[in-house]
Amino acid sequence: MGVENSFINRWSDREVEAHWDRVAHIYVQENDKVKDTHDQRFRETIQHLHLAGDLRVLNITSRDAEADDYIRKAQPGVHVVNAEISSGLMKVAASIRPGITQVKLETYSSLPFADAEFNRIVSLETLEHVSDPLAFLGELHRVSTADARLVLSCPPATSEPTYRIYTALFGGHGEGPHRFLHSREVKAMFRVIGWKLLYHKGTVLLPVGPAFLRNIAERIIEGMQGTFISELGIRQFYVCEKY
Repeated sequence: MGVENSFINRWSDREVEAHWDRVAHIYVQENDKVKDTHDQRFRETIQHLHLAGDLRVLNITSRDAEADDYIRKAQPGVHVVNAEISSGLMKVAASIRPGITQVKLETYSSLPFADAEFNRIVSLETLEHVSDPLAFLGELHRVSTADARLVLSCPPATSEPTYRIYTALFGGHGEGPHRFLHSREVKAMFRVIGWKLLYHKGTVLLPVGPAFLRNIAERIIEGMQGTFISELGIRQFYVCEKY
């Protein structure tokens, strides 16, 4: 089996689309139950995007497009394109944020954008869902400019037991088809495609519980980057530029 084939998952992008369509009506309310932890992805992203001027930003996959709020607040002049595979979630986004720019995706392996169209790429909790992760990262590489910056997050393989326990106890919208990736797998895919890794950080060591305990946990993981402890953070961030 070749390197490229070794990363392909057993489900289709259509199955991923079907899952998010099924749960679109509860997506926001379920995230609101853990809103501070959910929104951490946006706060962390803004720290690494280096927004300026009238940059074009691709937010993929956009879900309810909440990232759009954070990006525009940080840099009002940017143009944000929210790309989503679920029609159901696009309707939710449009109802909450009328007037945003949305583009429907048919597959993660072939994006409906021109070469070098975006200066910044935001990909939050998407890589673990796509059928062909290498093709997806390759498409992000294709549609980004030479000086582009990619900010990507995804859960690590160690998050699978935590996800199973949380879902069994509290329900939620679920993740549908997914494979949580060890950071070494993500980094290997970056190398294959030509994304140069600038920064990797494990975050959210304690996703639920009192705020003071979660803050203590974040201070612990912040001081343990590059160790196994950092791999326990349920949201791993990667910041890349093109070689």
